[in-house]
Amino acid sequence: MLKRLTTCLLLNASFVLAQTAAPPSGSADILPAGSKLELLFTGGVLTEGAASAPDGTIYFSDITFTAISGMQAGHIMKFDPKTGKTTVYRSPSGMSNGIKFDAQGRMVVAEGADYGGRRVTRTDMKTGKSEILAGLFEGRPFNSPNDITIDLKGRIYFSDPRYLGHEPVEQPFNAVYRIDPDRSVHRIITDAGKANGVALSPDQKTLYVVSNDNGTTGMFRIPDGTPVLKGRMALLAYDLNPDGTAKFRKVFVDYAPEDGPDGLVLDAEGNLYVAVRAISRPGIYVYSPTGKELARIPTPVLPTNVGFGRGDESKTLYVTAGGNLYRIKMNKPGYQLPAQ
Repeated sequence: MLKRLTTCLLLNASFVLAQTAAPPSGSADILPAGSKLELLFTGGVLTEGAASAPDGTIYFSDITFTAISGMQAGHIMKFDPKTGKTTVYRSPSGMSNGIKFDAQGRMVVAEGADYGGRRVTRTDMKTGKSEILAGLFEGRPFNSPNDITIDLKGRIYFSDPRYLGHEPVEQPFNAVYRIDPDRSVHRIITDAGKANGVALSPDQKTLYVVSNDNGTTGMFRIPDGTPVLKGRMALLAYDLNPDGTAKFRKVFVDYAPEDGPDGLVLDAEGNLYVAVRAISRPGIYVYSPTGKELARIPTPVLPTNVGFGRGDESKTLYVTAGGNLYRIKMNKPGYQLPAQ
């Protein structure tokens, strides 16, 4: 079992492919000349969910798997681009994963399983007070809320897969849900495989959903030598209707037989920046809205998520990978919700 834990940690948190990642490559329209990854923070267990608050502070999750770190329930960290310092914002975090800020500047967090909250919460950054937006669906807990995106109408979309945790799996799908402003919760996607990363196009017409189906709901609990059949590894595009319902349109990128992505974000022109966890070629892939690969930023460890800064840092892409936080300069500003 120890061998299995070590192997899973290497492959899913900090699989080091080389001492230094290869340089970024691709379109000069996307990548500035000489742009490279800069390490900002290290020492986490599995970093995730980098997101910029309205004041430019970068918040990100450190998922402290209890099988590795003991009985910790995660941390939300904050990085100050002005000072370069990273500090703890909230601990425990309820095993926070994806983080986004709504148009009012409130922090919306997906809290996962493994002694986490298994819910979606929202924090008023002025008062520090939090509220539960969604904790149950049809009277049962969620599997493990993972990633978040928000539309111009204030509706919150989140994925709910299960990768690990001792808790019962009580929802029948690894689905995508929508929380409306009236706090009603709706299951809108059940055919995405094992839904993980979610992101909306700037025109609000496409909901991108990652399927990263590792074939188990109990990572770190699989006996050594047990065969595991992985499922769909793909980035999918759904038509998002004005009423908030979604319909599958196409497989945007198919990564099989290698592992697929984790999180993703878009720039203001609708290009996608995707954290791809294929072991032979990991990194941040940049795709046009038509699916053409425009650029690739190799990462020295398997990446988990991405997020753009704001203001003077609107063209800075933050990357979570392994237990680390990185940043890199881009030529396109990131897409952010207009402030209200």
